Formats: sequence, C-alpha cells, structure tokens
Amino acid sequence: MQLIQSLGEALAWFEREISWGVPATELRHLCGRIGELYVAMITNGRMATDVNQRGYDVVGMNNERISVKTTAQSGLEGFVTFNPRTLEFVDRIFVLRVNTEEMQVETLLDTPTAEARVLMGEDSAGRLSIPIRRLSPNRTGPREHADVATEAIVGDLIVRELESGTIEVLRNGAPVLPAKPVLRELAAQFNIGLLNSRGNPLNTRQLGTLVIRSALELGAGERYPT
Repeated sequence: MQLIQSLGEALAWFEREISWGVPATELRHLCGRIGELYVAMITNGRMATDVNQRGYDVVGMNNERISVKTTAQSGLEGFVTFNPRTLEFVDRIFVLRVNTEEMQVETLLDTPTAEARVLMGEDSAGRLSIPIRRLSPNRTGPREHADVATEAIVGDLIVRELESGTIEVLRNGAPVLPAKPVLRELAAQFNIGLLNSRGNPLNTRQLGTLVIRSALELGAGERYPT
C-alpha cells in the first residue's frame, strides 16, 4: 500500500511539474523514482536500501536484483546506459517510459540481464547502452479485444479504454495516432470541457474516459449507435 501511495504521489507531482511547463526530460530524478516504485510494486519487491546499490535499484520478491532505467523521452531517439562494472550484480533489467500524454508507465523492456546484454552496444570508453528504437513497443495496431475494459462507437470511430487504462481510438478499424486531437473533437461534440478542476488540460486518458462515458450514457448503457 505504501508503494502504491508513493507511486501515485510521485506521478501527481510529475504531472504538476509538466503543467508548469517544465520539460519532462529535465525531471530525471523524479522520473527515475517513478520507475523504481512502479517496478517494486509490480514485482512485489522492495526498494534497494542504498541509492544505485551495486547497480540495481529494486529487490524482487525472490531476492531478484533488478536494475530500472526510466525515460520520459517520446519517439525513437536516445538510449539508456549501463555501468559494465556493476552489471554482474544485476539479475533482471527493466526499461520504462513515462508517457506524459497519458500519465502512465510503459514497459519497453523486461528481461534477464543476459538477454538484455545482447541488445547492448559498447562505446570507445567501454560504456554499455541500448538504443530506444530497439525497445519501443509496437503501437501501430489495436490490442486484442480481451484487453478492452469498455468502448463506445461514435460514427466511424471506436473509442476504447483498455484494462491498463490506455485509451485507443480506431477509425474504420485502423488506429488513429495521435488520439488526442480526435478526442478533443468528440469532447466538443459531447460538451465536455478540456480542463480539469485545477485548470490544467485533460490528458488522453481522462478525455477518453469522459468521451466513452458520455457516449454510453446517450446510448442508454449500450455502445453509441452508428
């Protein structure tokens, strides 16, 4: 419960900084903390007692030593680095991205160290790194229907909320990327405001949830008719 609470507080603070205009890439320490808390939570583990203790950040449920790398950078550019002198003390590697559009944590890599090592390149100074382009999840198509928590149909659009909380928009079966501009248009159609109670713009997840709710209400609890 403490991990969940701490993760929620860290994400709220991260979102607040973003709303103030601070670039996500300048919030490295907070971003890193979010990743460590997230991994500790999903592995039923605990935070390592010392900062960067022997190269790992989280100790999993079975005393698995986990190194966590977290970025807030969107797109395919950039890379994550590893210290070759401490990699031998790490059993498992997570690479995460904080999606600032939806304010959620995405897993780019979760694998044993030996498998992650195959993806790593070495520079002239002996430092190891993995390019983000090798890890970016495939976001070109819709998820399986089994992952869908709720959805609504509006004309030729389907707005879905997945079990993870992610919002997807499909037009004639094809994914609409990015989804937020379309969600803004639907919000206007349903007279949904674009700001939250604090006066900050709603993110994709919040907009999508409100659009689905409004569409389902108009459809008397059923999918909104075409």
